[in-house]
Amino acid sequence: MTRGLDQDMTEAILHAAFIPFGDIVSVQLAVDPGTHNQHKGYGFIEYEEEEDCEAAIDNMHLAELNGKVIKVNKSKAQRVIAGSNRAVWSDDAWLQKYANPDGNGEEDGAKTPENPPPPSP
Repeated sequence: MTRGLDQDMTEAILHAAFIPFGDIVSVQLAVDPGTHNQHKGYGFIEYEEEEDCEAAIDNMHLAELNGKVIKVNKSKAQRVIAGSNRAVWSDDAWLQKYANPDGNGEEDGAKTPENPPPPSP
């Protein structure tokens, strides 16, 4: 992760600054959705080799880039909570409660043409 980036920073400039340390897989700037394509001041550089990442950190941490001192460190993978990214219908309990066992597309107790609701007064 590279933090403290100037607003004029582009992925191409970041790539050019970090390519001397090894083969780069990807460069991404974190874009702020509330603005017109401005980034949030940080980005990610992914290297093919761990040693290249270490060399980039050793050489670029607290270095000046585009007039600003940047901070470079390893990113940590976000913790994923079990089940937080699962669809509700992938849960058996949800299916048992809401899925229609007879398979006609109607929920349990729904009125069909064969079983119409009583007329309104």
